[in-house]
Amino acid sequence: MEPIRLQKYLATCGVASRRKCEELITQGKIKVNGEVVTELGTKVNPETDKVEFKGKKVEKRTDDLVYILLNKPIGIVTTTKDQFQRQSVLDLVKVPQRIVPVGRLDMYTSGALILTNDGDFVYRFTHPKHEITKTYQVTVIGIITPEEIEILRKGVKIEDYVTRPAKVRILKIEPENNRSRIEIIIHEGKNRQVRKMCEAIGKKVMALHRSQIADIKVKDLKIGNWRYLKQSEIQTF
Repeated sequence: MEPIRLQKYLATCGVASRRKCEELITQGKIKVNGEVVTELGTKVNPETDKVEFKGKKVEKRTDDLVYILLNKPIGIVTTTKDQFQRQSVLDLVKVPQRIVPVGRLDMYTSGALILTNDGDFVYRFTHPKHEITKTYQVTVIGIITPEEIEILRKGVKIEDYVTRPAKVRILKIEPENNRSRIEIIIHEGKNRQVRKMCEAIGKKVMALHRSQIADIKVKDLKIGNWRYLKQSEIQTF
């Protein structure tokens, strides 16, 4: 077997997301053949090298893989461990396997979130080249105009980048409440992107819900509940 980067191997084995695995390496929490490794460029051969985390050998799972869809409530964080002791999605999904969230939803966003112990799945899902769509239902303050919708569709400047073209449509206008509901479908997943897109056209988000990931919807799953993904859904990614 060809050597692979250490962080990729750790993620593939379900230790954590690749980004988190990079942090574990630089923090000196990973050993290779008995030696602490802190260089991100380190490569390992899974067949000959012994990789350890927390004193236990890291091995790729060949069975017992789980894929879970959660309809995340507002007020729940998606980190595996929170420094402020806030409730995490892992407090809602109780399974024997050590799972991690695939991507993130901020604390004040509800909706579809996938959790798994399959590192390869996490990599495929989160890598930009795979362009997996995420659908959001957004309630904003103010009456949104067709011109503003078109701006969102074409892409808006957020900090140091311009968002890629998105699918956007108006769901409902409520003049009596001075608010609008829109649907935004994006491929990207930058930090608080949908909120920042709306802010870029002068609209503050009141409520944000991710209703769908690719073709997988949470409309039949109550907030706070979860289910295992079907095999056909897993093969979507």
